[in-house]
Amino acid sequence: MLRAQSIIIGNHPAVYSSEGILLPWTSWKDALTREMNWYFACPLEHGYPRFMVMTFMDGNYQPIEKRQDFIPAMQDGMGIISYLKYYAWTGKSSPQALKFARLMGDYLVKESLTPDTGRYPRFTRSTGKREAFPQPADSGCQADQPYEIEPDKGGIAGYALLLLYEETHDKKYLDQALQNARVLVANMGVGDAQHSPWPFRVDYRTGEGRGPVSANMSYILRLFDKLLDHGYAEFREPRAKLWEWIKNDQIPNAAKDGSLWEQFFEDHAEPGNRNSWSPLNLARYLIEKREALDPDWKTDARTLIDFAALNFTSVRDGVPVCGEQTNDKNPWGGALTTYGSVLAMYSAATGSMEYKALAWQALNYALYTINDDGCPRDETWRPGRGGWQEDAHTDRIHNYMDAIAAFPEWAN
Repeated sequence: MLRAQSIIIGNHPAVYSSEGILLPWTSWKDALTREMNWYFACPLEHGYPRFMVMTFMDGNYQPIEKRQDFIPAMQDGMGIISYLKYYAWTGKSSPQALKFARLMGDYLVKESLTPDTGRYPRFTRSTGKREAFPQPADSGCQADQPYEIEPDKGGIAGYALLLLYEETHDKKYLDQALQNARVLVANMGVGDAQHSPWPFRVDYRTGEGRGPVSANMSYILRLFDKLLDHGYAEFREPRAKLWEWIKNDQIPNAAKDGSLWEQFFEDHAEPGNRNSWSPLNLARYLIEKREALDPDWKTDARTLIDFAALNFTSVRDGVPVCGEQTNDKNPWGGALTTYGSVLAMYSAATGSMEYKALAWQALNYALYTINDDGCPRDETWRPGRGGWQEDAHTDRIHNYMDAIAAFPEWAN
């Protein structure tokens, strides 16, 4: 083991093996425990830990004043998934993890919905204002217009709430998951070579769309599949149509120009802005379900992984890392850990080790953002504390949980 004192990755001196492989600065279990404990100590705001009600929080649990914008569906939806997976990993011995998952669910159900009118009534918001209880009718921000929502983010929130219902049996989470799913079905269009079944952005009052392609369809598919598992047969036909488009149009497009993988991030609206998050998260679902979802899952997952690797990877400090999108190829925490976890899952599922070392190093690289006290940073490539909380924390923990499930020895 070599400690390269002249190379700082994130918040720590880099540690490499004698072969030049990046090693973790401490064990994964230790680093992740520090991070979770730091968040468990987060002060409350209106009954919710602050990181659940604001996207931009500094390393002292304080809001970053110049950033009033907030992404509730993505941040708290992926946070629920992260906290439930962490809770399971601890053998359900961390009641605080389940409590925090419930608080994120409560925020989504009570504070983040559109009004009960229009084409997308009582639908989870993609963007809003920090510390708003509840969100006002015109709270859209970042690249959303004041009355816009993003249908795919309602899929993320709905799926997360359904997982929370399965763990807690609290019917309010099921009710909101059903509401999101039914609104999505009511507004579903026909996907083709230039359009996804839902546009990227929609005015929730009128249904007017903006952006013909929304790359992230896998979480709507997850939501429909999970509701079918619970006996809601009304989702069988829309689910079949969505999967037909994903299988026949979207996945093959990854081996072409990638035009069906444009648009995912809330703060971007540029035409042609492809992203890594959406194809990698579809690959994750293919790997989880395998033949039950797609008889060609190995080939299709490989196509999606290769698309992300070809278009968004770079080398930082000797480590291949994955960036977010065409217009920002920096390795933010959510995108990088998504890449590492999906590569690990593919390696474990197929028995092919070609991606294992890449996954290990990418996840080690992101681990260096965690400070000694557990506070992480959103940007993996430079030191600091806090920032965009989805990249710093809520969209990272579940990725480490999936990688540990693939290779349990990595936790040590």
